[in-house]
Amino acid sequence: MRAKRVILAAVGAVALFAAGLLVGANKFNQPKTLIHVVTIQWTNGATDAQKQAVYDGVRKMAGEIPGIRNIWTKPIKVQGQGYSGAFVIEFDSKEALDAYAKNPAHAEWMKVYGPVHGESTTHDITN
Repeated sequence: MRAKRVILAAVGAVALFAAGLLVGANKFNQPKTLIHVVTIQWTNGATDAQKQAVYDGVRKMAGEIPGIRNIWTKPIKVQGQGYSGAFVIEFDSKEALDAYAKNPAHAEWMKVYGPVHGESTTHDITN
């Protein structure tokens, strides 16, 4: 009887351990959306207000242009000499990215962005 309890306890411990592994396993997705990552070198003399207007404009575009799913506008770390600004736009598809570039809301935003960015790099990434 004691051996049976020991075996049951061992089986229970193994099951509990296995359940812990499954619950604790890192889960991730590989979405089919597209992210548009832009890093920015601001022009000399670009003010904080002008920089904020660029980020506010990204938010405004997100509300006006179909196919934009999410945005990120608070850069934490930006690499590359002279680069200090960045934003990310997540699009439903490559077609949505292509349409964004031709949308009138993008043209309006470029009036704010154009004068204050010296250089930028763009990376478009999907799965």
